[in-house]
Amino acid sequence: MTFDLHTGTAPLLVSMPHIGTEILPELVGGYVPRAIDVEDTDWHLARLYDFLDEFGASVLTPRLSRYVIDLNRPPDDAPMYPGASNTELCPTRFFTGEPLHVEGGAPDAAERQRRREQHWQPYHDALAAELARLKSLHGFAVLWDAHSIRSQIPWLFEGLLPDLNIGTAGGASAHPSIAAAVTAAAARAPGATHVLNGRFQGGYITRHYGRPAEHVHAVQLEMTQKLYMAETFPFVYDELKAAAIRPTLRSMVGAALEAAQRLHGG
Repeated sequence: MTFDLHTGTAPLLVSMPHIGTEILPELVGGYVPRAIDVEDTDWHLARLYDFLDEFGASVLTPRLSRYVIDLNRPPDDAPMYPGASNTELCPTRFFTGEPLHVEGGAPDAAERQRRREQHWQPYHDALAAELARLKSLHGFAVLWDAHSIRSQIPWLFEGLLPDLNIGTAGGASAHPSIAAAVTAAAARAPGATHVLNGRFQGGYITRHYGRPAEHVHAVQLEMTQKLYMAETFPFVYDELKAAAIRPTLRSMVGAALEAAQRLHGG
């Protein structure tokens, strides 16, 4: 098993698809040495979101690095942001644009299919099944897709990224009242900037599973890592910074759940 699922009691599932750091031993030789540090990980999110038990949330987390398989990309590998730099289902570049693999080390079509079947599909089967379970119990479900990223990555976006990037696929993945509640909670964060459906509007998970008409709402949060850690190697967690932003995260997650409960009478 290359993922872990904690099943909760509330109509809330938190997915953290990019926190994995493992590269399978048989694959290591295909990567350049720099890749072993898995620098593009969504570092320390499980620790940052350590309040989720307070909500009774289900939590789904992978063990494998996104360098092996990107769980937030579509199975057909279609670009999430046409016209911009994109990473693939089986990434071939660092976020800085340089190649991840040694010459001849990138996965071929057969290897990409194998990783999709053995690692991508089980994660998504678990995600879909847990959402279905929560909806059957409560009549609705909220999916919170948790991410973090360095605040400046020129290959992916220009300039400085807002601190709290809320994505609802342009309004398609969650009811407007949920997006409004989450955004209002973000606006109360001292010293942090926020945006709704800016550069990051939600990846495959948000877009695919967010179906408001079917009472399943999905929200992605892409937060800058400078809010809670050092953005350079060795990517150290900063407890003081984390303590300052964690109440805002708790408030944002709680706002999404409460708005959904009001909407559906939960």
